[in-house]
Amino acid sequence: MLGVSAALGCTSDSPGGDGTEGTGETDGSGSSGDGNDSSSTGDDGLPDYEYDGEPGPETLFSHGVASGDPLLDAVILWSRVTGAPEGEVEAFFEVALDPEFTQRVAADYVMTGPERDYTIKLDATGLQPGTTYYYRFFALGRTSPIGRTRTAAAEGVARMRMAVMSCSSLAHGYFHAYRRVAERADLDLVMHLGDYIYEYPSGGYGDVRPYEPVHEIVSLEDYRMRYAQYRRDADLQECHRQHPMVAVWDDHEITNNAWRDGAENHQPDEGDYGDRKAAAYRCYAEWMPFREGAEGIIYRSLPFGDLLALIMLDTRIVGREEQIPSVFDDEGLDDPDRQLLGAEQEAWLAGALDHGAAWTVLGQQVMVAQLRLGPNPVNLDQWDGYPAARARLFDLLREHTPSDVVVLTGDIHSSWAFELADDPYGPDYDPSTGAGAVAVEFVAPAITSPGFPADIADQFMDINPHMKWGNLVDRGYIVLDVTEARLQASWWLVADVTSLTGGNERFAAAYSVMRGVTQLVADAEPAAPPDGAPALAP
Repeated sequence: MLGVSAALGCTSDSPGGDGTEGTGETDGSGSSGDGNDSSSTGDDGLPDYEYDGEPGPETLFSHGVASGDPLLDAVILWSRVTGAPEGEVEAFFEVALDPEFTQRVAADYVMTGPERDYTIKLDATGLQPGTTYYYRFFALGRTSPIGRTRTAAAEGVARMRMAVMSCSSLAHGYFHAYRRVAERADLDLVMHLGDYIYEYPSGGYGDVRPYEPVHEIVSLEDYRMRYAQYRRDADLQECHRQHPMVAVWDDHEITNNAWRDGAENHQPDEGDYGDRKAAAYRCYAEWMPFREGAEGIIYRSLPFGDLLALIMLDTRIVGREEQIPSVFDDEGLDDPDRQLLGAEQEAWLAGALDHGAAWTVLGQQVMVAQLRLGPNPVNLDQWDGYPAARARLFDLLREHTPSDVVVLTGDIHSSWAFELADDPYGPDYDPSTGAGAVAVEFVAPAITSPGFPADIADQFMDINPHMKWGNLVDRGYIVLDVTEARLQASWWLVADVTSLTGGNERFAAAYSVMRGVTQLVADAEPAAPPDGAPALAP
């Protein structure tokens, strides 16, 4: 029997966890229905939606639907009612095996209201593993677009595919990459590695599109308004509608170059940083379809049968000490106790790594690989600014997991492929065979945020032998294709993001790693999608 619970606890491995069908087109209404809508799908023992009051506005579901954090038997479902009368609102949801909702498996009433910005977020439980479902919401006589989601696969799953993305600055252009991902029916999920929103004022960082509000966001009301603007975007909305998302934040969900107790872009006249951070987290919990643990905790583990364990880390906020301003601060860089994950998250990670899956996939924010352009590190906001923490991470990977490890990274607005070694410039690492490497790292390009001024990847590869490929200017996403024997990352890059008519994509590169060998091998072609992918939501 399928159940439902408010998604305020956590059932994944996370600390502190306790009418007329929508078309899916974002034509400005964001909703469908005739104002006196009801669901009626036959005698399946589930309640039907009934409403005979004054209909809500046609734009009631203008922020679409979303799902996320799939487990074997559960998935988070999300929507929002917009323009409802002040006070509590009764909503209704349905989950079915088909987009026509003739095979319903769940239906129930839920409540929302101003205390959570009228968002609807629930944990649909009792589902079957490795199964595609379709879902929709009703409220005030209106019907949402139809969403499509999928539960995690059980033991014996032979293959998984996921899209990997990061860094979507609305002010720098249009979200063509989200649309291209939405069109891929063969994906099991999408992974967002942070900078889902940006906090800047209009014109403060990019000027292709203005922000709402026009000023830098600081308060809870500000963050809510910014998320609401993002979620009206048709391309982002379609990506959420077609695929479950697994997301973590980076810094811009709060403010630039954030750390545990402050941020480069937080000034004294902007109030208390702790209050700002709390507001940002509360809004993230309201608007993002993730499983909530203890307040401020987003690191968590999601199992996908015996094929892979997806471990999402917080390298940005929960345990990070302040960035060192200069490579000449030897005392800070050499501090053996310097923290990026923090002691509590490191201890949690040691336990999360003890699983029986073939692959460990770490989703996190900032580049793990050493990166030099000359004798010194390029960016001390990355793990290069926390070498002792990186050494402890590599020790954990060696000591606690029997599987092969792949690190997925965002933040830097560019594409990279690395082999990860303690000292990739020393004699214990062989760049021709990968011997001495502990893992590999794939860095996802931005959706829109700007990369380097020029593509100087060849210059980086000349100096960094563990770097196997890079594209430092173009935007797009990665498709990760996983089998028991091999894992491949293929980069798909889109055309001009500053133009509404841009967005054509091209295959740029693919690199694979085989089980038991920490060596990246270039592939001439991306892995072909499997046959028989479940239908996209109509």
